[in-house]
Amino acid sequence: MSDAQTQIPVTVLTGYLGAGKTTLLNRILSENHGKRYAVIVNEFGEIGIDNDLIVESDEEIYEMNNGCVCCTVRGDLIRVVEGLMRRPGRFDAIVVETTGLADPVPVAQTFFMDDDVRTKTKLDAVVALVDAKHLPLRLKDSKEAEDQIAFADVVVLNKTDLVTPEELEKVEATVRAINPAAKIHRTQRSGVALDEVLDRGAFDLSRAL
Repeated sequence: MSDAQTQIPVTVLTGYLGAGKTTLLNRILSENHGKRYAVIVNEFGEIGIDNDLIVESDEEIYEMNNGCVCCTVRGDLIRVVEGLMRRPGRFDAIVVETTGLADPVPVAQTFFMDDDVRTKTKLDAVVALVDAKHLPLRLKDSKEAEDQIAFADVVVLNKTDLVTPEELEKVEATVRAINPAAKIHRTQRSGVALDEVLDRGAFDLSRAL
C-alpha cells in the first residue's frame, strides 16, 4: 500500500461551548458504527460517557466497548498521537477536539510539523459545529468564531430546531459569506451522519495558508 493509503485520516473538530461537539463525540464513542476511531479530547470527564461503555482505562486512554478509544491531551498533542500510533490495531480515523475558543490553525499545523506524525497521518477535514441560534451573538463577540468557520471544510449547522426557517436561512447565508467553499449540514442534536464528517478527504491546504 502507498503512504497515502496507510496514513490515518485526522478530523479536527471545532466549535464554541454549547454548539454540540460533546454530543457528536458521544455518538462516535458509543454508537455501533463498525469503525475504530481514536478521539482526543481536552477533558474526558466533560464528555459524560456512561461508565458501562468503558472496557478498559489507564491514566490517559479509555477503551470503549464499540472499539473506539478516547484519550486526553496532557500538553503535547504530537506525543498523544504518537502514543496512539503505537497501540495494536489500526484506527480508521483520529478525531481531535479543540477547546471552544481555540483557533484551529495551530492544531491543524501539528499534523504537518512533525515528520513522524506527517508520514503516518493526513489531515482529512476541519469540521466546525455552529449553534444556529447563538451564532450572530458569537460573531459579534469574537473573531475566533469567524475564524473557525472560515477555516472549516465542513460546517455542521446545529440546533436548527431552535430557530425559525427565516432565521435559519439568514444564519446559513452568514456562514456562506464567511466560507463559500465549506459543505454545510443542517442538524438537530448533532445528528449528522458520521461518514459526512469523518474520512471525507476534504482538507484544503490552500485555505489554511
